[in-house]
Amino acid sequence: MEDRPLEDTKLIELTENGDVEAFGGLIRRYQQDAFRLAYLITRNNAEAEDAAQDAFLKAYRALGSFRAGGSFRAWLLAIVANEARNRLRSSSRRTALETRSAAERSSPVPAPSPEGAFLAEEERAALALALAKLPEADRTVIAYRYFLHLSENEMAEALGCARGTVKSRLSRALTKLRGVLAQAATTGGGREE
Repeated sequence: MEDRPLEDTKLIELTENGDVEAFGGLIRRYQQDAFRLAYLITRNNAEAEDAAQDAFLKAYRALGSFRAGGSFRAWLLAIVANEARNRLRSSSRRTALETRSAAERSSPVPAPSPEGAFLAEEERAALALALAKLPEADRTVIAYRYFLHLSENEMAEALGCARGTVKSRLSRALTKLRGVLAQAATTGGGREE
């Protein structure tokens, strides 16, 4: 993981010197993270794909404003989050899709038995429903930490706040998530008909 910033730095340098394929390397490296974050915000596959694609275009155009020594990943994900939020606000079609897709992609380990697989799927579904009930800001901070595995420093950079603020936002978001999960457990799963 320590080599990645150097690799990103080299790809950025090559891109700034006119090598468009170098930026393609950055796209390939971060396209899944960009899509997953955009999906968690928009809850719509098509909107997430468009938001991620537009964010890469904006990042390419704004590459000169990237602060050397910073985390390209965090900088890019901040652009993705902003683009996804803008699409969510302006979108007239807000199809309510579960965040199941993102949750399933984050756990590639198969269950050891049919019973275990059923229970794991039930837990993922409950988590996806609970995440969908949280405000967008809470889903974003949870996604940064647990789906995209950003460090506190990267989260602070992506959110544009201090590390201490990241900790408090994450703590509040997790408390809300636990509350939604507990409420669903006491009401028989909380699934909407």
